[in-house]
Amino acid sequence: MSNLCVIFDLDGTLVDSETIGTEALVELLPDLDIPIETLIDDYRGQKMADILADVERRLNRELPEGFEHTYRDHASARLRTHLKPMPGVVEMLGQLSQPLAVASSAPPAKIRLALEVCDIDHHFGDKVFSCYDINAWKPDPSIYLHTAQAMRVPPERCIVVEDSDVGVAAALGAGMRVLRYRFPHDLPEVIEFHEMRQLPSLLQEVSAELP
Repeated sequence: MSNLCVIFDLDGTLVDSETIGTEALVELLPDLDIPIETLIDDYRGQKMADILADVERRLNRELPEGFEHTYRDHASARLRTHLKPMPGVVEMLGQLSQPLAVASSAPPAKIRLALEVCDIDHHFGDKVFSCYDINAWKPDPSIYLHTAQAMRVPPERCIVVEDSDVGVAAALGAGMRVLRYRFPHDLPEVIEFHEMRQLPSLLQEVSAELP
């Protein structure tokens, strides 16, 4: 039987970065008069270029040249001082024995920063993969197929832990099993869970069902 691996999304799954990133955006754009919770829901899992294009639409103006770079610097500074793991992540990772990887739409530098600030980078080593590396973003399944290939595990032997609609779609498109964290869904093939302490036992159950 082939080996298997568990692939984690980053933002909103392993680390509590979505609020920090959205607050950083609003701080730079005080005329973006939309509740932070709405922006988080609207932009969860989205590509940054698409987010900024939608912000321009909402503001009915173009953002300043170089705004994305300015935003990333501002957000990184906030992440360094405010970022924390999602509740239960540290304890959960300490219980897992399966090979682990991260597959994220974030730039490589942000992924590394987040894992290091939260002191969970040692669980993944160099098994950290970014959509920027392959120029394809979720819901395109390429990032998950790329991760499976790098891990030398067939897609059907990969289990993905995701929180966003686009991430779930990408993982399903790659032919992988999906565990969705925190949010409800209407897909019978996706398993929903709400606390990270549930994950070790769920992974054991799903692993036993893999081909």
